[in-house]
Amino acid sequence: MIARRLRAHGRVQGVGFRDALVDAAILAGADGWVRNRRDGSVEAWVQGSDEAVARAVSWARRGPRLARVDRLDVEEVEVDAAVRGFDRTATA
Repeated sequence: MIARRLRAHGRVQGVGFRDALVDAAILAGADGWVRNRRDGSVEAWVQGSDEAVARAVSWARRGPRLARVDRLDVEEVEVDAAVRGFDRTATA
């Protein structure tokens, strides 16, 4: 089990990025959360098997059809045992 913190920059708010990431991560078999940041980026925590996380990260590099992901920062983090399922949270 691995975990990654993602930060997507570009046109990623107001285009359905969070909802689509939830769907993509669940389909991949990953757990975590996603939220908008006040600076216009989207932050996500994704954890699960190597394959599940890799699929979610790959999706986040593209985003949904209306998004434009200029940069995706990916940080290796420790797995959080409290994270179960996948949540769309409020702006941070």
